Amino acid sequence: MSRWLRFLIVIIIGIGLGLLYGWVVDPVDYVDTTPASLNVDYRADYVLMVAEIYGVNRDAEAAVIRLTYLGDPSPVDSVQNALAFAVDAGYGANDLRLLRDLADALAPLSPPGQDSVP
Repeated sequence: MSRWLRFLIVIIIGIGLGLLYGWVVDPVDYVDTTPASLNVDYRADYVLMVAEIYGVNRDAEAAVIRLTYLGDPSPVDSVQNALAFAVDAGYGANDLRLLRDLADALAPLSPPGQDSVP
């Protein structure tokens, strides 16, 4: 048997054993994981997805329910933080428009004296 064939067989066996161990023998157990534990960039993506859904169905109440999973003091804070990150990260104009539309829709929920859009 050539060296290359033995090498490929060993690699395939190693990958197979690694997958078997990771998926069957000792898979990862996620415990008490919520969207509130996401990093800031993924939180912004989550809010953007909520904004995209809001852009289609215009249901602000459903958007508020989806945003409460992030654990921020208010859904307006979630949108404002996501919008600030999106501007800094250079999100596209369409994404920024969706986030601003959601922020405008949720503006009546913000406490008096607080800006609704950064």
